[in-house]
This record gives sequence, C-alpha cells and structure tokens, in this order.
Amino acid sequence: MASPAGKGLVAYNAAISRCSRAALHRRALELFAEMRARGLRADEYTLPPILNSAALLRVPPGEFHGLLLRAGLAAHLHVANALVDAYAKLSRLGAARALFDEMPRRDVVTWTSLVTGLARAGSHGSAVRVYRDMVSSGISPDEFAVAAVLSSCAGSTALEMGRTVHAAAVQSGHEPFLSVGNSLVSMYAKTGSLRDARTVFDAMRARCAITWTALIVGYAQNGRGRESLAVYAEMIRSGCRPDYVTFVGLLFACSHAGLVDAGRAHFRSMQSEHGVAPGPDHYACMVDLLGRAGRLDEAVELLDRSPAELDATVWKALLAACRTHRNATLAERAAEMVWRLDPTDAVPYVMLSNLYSRARRWADVARVRALMKSRGISKEPGCSWVEVSGVTHVFHAEDIDHPRTAEIYRKVAEMTARIRARGYLPDTEWALQDEAPEGREKGLAHHGERLAVAFGLLAVPASAPIRVYKNLRVCGDCHTAIKMVAAVYGREIILRDSNCFHHIKDGDCSCGDYW
Repeated sequence: MASPAGKGLVAYNAAISRCSRAALHRRALELFAEMRARGLRADEYTLPPILNSAALLRVPPGEFHGLLLRAGLAAHLHVANALVDAYAKLSRLGAARALFDEMPRRDVVTWTSLVTGLARAGSHGSAVRVYRDMVSSGISPDEFAVAAVLSSCAGSTALEMGRTVHAAAVQSGHEPFLSVGNSLVSMYAKTGSLRDARTVFDAMRARCAITWTALIVGYAQNGRGRESLAVYAEMIRSGCRPDYVTFVGLLFACSHAGLVDAGRAHFRSMQSEHGVAPGPDHYACMVDLLGRAGRLDEAVELLDRSPAELDATVWKALLAACRTHRNATLAERAAEMVWRLDPTDAVPYVMLSNLYSRARRWADVARVRALMKSRGISKEPGCSWVEVSGVTHVFHAEDIDHPRTAEIYRKVAEMTARIRARGYLPDTEWALQDEAPEGREKGLAHHGERLAVAFGLLAVPASAPIRVYKNLRVCGDCHTAIKMVAAVYGREIILRDSNCFHHIKDGDCSCGDYW
C-alpha cells in the first residue's frame, strides 16, 4: 500500500485502519512510525487499529499505552477498549483486568474483550465469572462473548452453565451465528452431551470445517469412532474441505475404535487427496493407533521415516503404547526423546514409574522418582470432580477434606462390598506403591474417581447421570470397578478422563475397554 506522504493525520489514520483490517499489520506499524517521524501526533482514531495490529504481531502494548496516557486519550472508551483487547490478546490478563477495573465506563466491547481474552488463555473459570458479572451489570452479551464463554464452559466442564448460556443465546437471537453454533456443538460434545451436540449441529443453517470437526472430535472422544467416520464421509459429500484439525479428530477416532486399516487409509489420503501435510499431531495419533493394536514395530518404523519434525507429543504417544504393552526397552528410548525435547515434562517420569510399578521393579521406580526429584520436576496431582447444583466438589486420592467425608467413605465401603459380591477382584497391578496387598487394595478403593462416584450416588438424583471428571487417565482397576458399580446401582455414570469420555451403563462402557 502506498504511503500517504505529504498528507496529514486523517490520511495516515485511514491508511493504518485499512492495513489493520486487511491483516497488513507490519505495514500498519510502519505507517505509524512514519507518521510519528513526520511530527504528527496520534489521536483517538490512530490507536485502536495500531493496538490491534501490534497485539496480533505479539508486540507488547506498553509503548502505545504510555503514549495514549500522555496524550490524554484514555478517556475515549473505544481507545481504552482497544487497549484491554490488546493486553488480553497477548495473555497479559493481569494488565487487562487492572485496566478494565479502572475504567469509569464500560460497554459490551469492553466486557467481550476481557471474556474472550480469558477464554483464549485458558482461564476458563475466570471467563465464566466475568460473563456472569457482565450479565448482572445489565450488559447484553454479543455473539463474540457468547461464543467465548461457551468455549470456557467446555474447558471447565461447566455443562449446566453452558445450558444456561445456550438458553440466553436463543432468547437474544444469537443462536443462528455460526461462531455460536460451533461453540455450542463443541461445548456439548466436550461435556459428554452428544445428543445435544447433534441436535444443535442438525439445526444449524450454515456449517464450516470447524462445525464438522467439532462433531467428528466429539464422537471420537465419546467412544463413538464409527460415527466420527460417518460424519466425515457426510462432510466430504457436502463439499466442505477438511483441514489439519479435522484429520486429528478423524485419526483420534480410528485410534479409539481400533480401526487400524481405516486410520492408515485416512492418513495416506491427507496429502494426496486433500493437500494437508501430516504434522506432529497426526503422527501422534498414528502412533497411538498402531500402539494400541500392539504394532509397536510399525509405529517406530513410521516415526523413523517421517519427514515432519516430531515433537514431544509423538514420543509420549509411543511411551503410552509401551506402557500398555509393557515394553520397557522401547519406553526408555521414548522417554529419552521426550526429555531431550522438553526436559521439564513430568509425563515420561510418571509413565516410566508406572510401567516399572506394574512390573514390580521397585528399584527402577525409586531411581526414576529420585531422578525426577533431582531435576526439580513435580507431577500434576490427580483429582476428580463432580458438579451438583452448580457447586463443584473436588476429590483427591485418600481425600478427607469434604464435609461429607464420613458418608462418602461409608458409601465406598458399601460399593466395594456389593461389587465384590458380583465377582469383583481388585487388580493390584494398578496400585503404584510397594506395600502389602491389603494396603494396595485399600489405596485403589480410595482413588479420587471412586470417591467422586460415591459422592455422586449420595448427591445426584437417581434420574440423572453421575458426571465425573478427572484430570489424569483413569486407572484400569477403577474403570472395572465403576462399570460394576453402575450395574449394581442401576445408574448411568459418565466419566471423562484426560483421554476420552467413558459412558458407563448396565456394566458396559462406550470405550469397549479399549482406551
């Protein structure tokens, strides 16, 4: 774009604004520097597009913040909004919040900038709280705020809040917006409500690759991989082009359904038929697919001939497969690769330790834990949670902090007795401590997910499913026990771990014990 040389501030403002809207962000900043070199002072029309371009280029807004303060432009609402948005886009959430709190006036743009920034940064609980404050203050959310808070409802597993936002979106006429529809499909799928996700999807007037991908991934994560493949076929027939993320969801679906041949075929078709170059995420899915099927040699061969630069995710997928099939030699190689790529990642230590624990190689367990400690690495503590009447109840292993602890432990004892009567025998290979069998069995019975299920039996109405969320992968013994609990008590239990959803009813699980 030609420089507005010889012209005044109005011409520069117009040129900067056009560049910012056209995503010519570097050119916008060049024009801004040229304008200032000519002695022209920025006004309230200069700074919003410049702040937007700077943020999208990851340029800290401090210089612009100081400039607008010196020029007395902070009183202009649209300038302050642009500054909040810039800090939020750069994940400078403390600065964005401080500026927001100081503003004497706020409008829907101010609130939306903060909500979307928090959601984008993964501060989902904060995003939901700000959205609630926005509604309480009498500001009607726009479609951008609605889409952002729905993504945070998905990220924080706040299904009931998501339903509330959905109802409000219908009343305010925001449901037809494509971004809102996409967020609704994703929110329902990520909270285990596939029927609702499909209902929203079917009602949408327009769809894009994001819409189709959200449903493909949703079916995959909820143990319905064949439906994922059917939706993908429907997507292709509709003329919508799959993208990088679509294939991640599709290969994930093949992996979790054990569809090795279909996974290979879709992996080959990416580049040849759709022009999508496989990346580390796709290789991780293929390693997971082959590893689950016990084809570790084929997985290693695939990685050895990969033209893509592999990241730690790929090697962690191989490490997980090694843990499943107890291949310690290959697991050690995979762990070394993860350490080389990301020395601070706790996952390889934990996976190796678990593999050694199941093999009763306690000296190796101690060695790995000592190495982890010497390097200052700490693992993420496991926890499970249940939401009842809008309140989230969190449980750790051996937890005694809940107000109803005594009732919960009595219910755990009752659960254990009833499933034992049906033939349950604890699989103490999943107990990761070197102790007597009685202690190992007790430790398993008091895992966080078991305590959460016990609380669910006490607090969730019999007509509703018990929804338990876990930040780590559920252990094999808990998976078996919870399936039996669901059958004995005649309850539907929906357990989401870090890997997928487990829809458990009548003693069966949607994962088919293949997770």
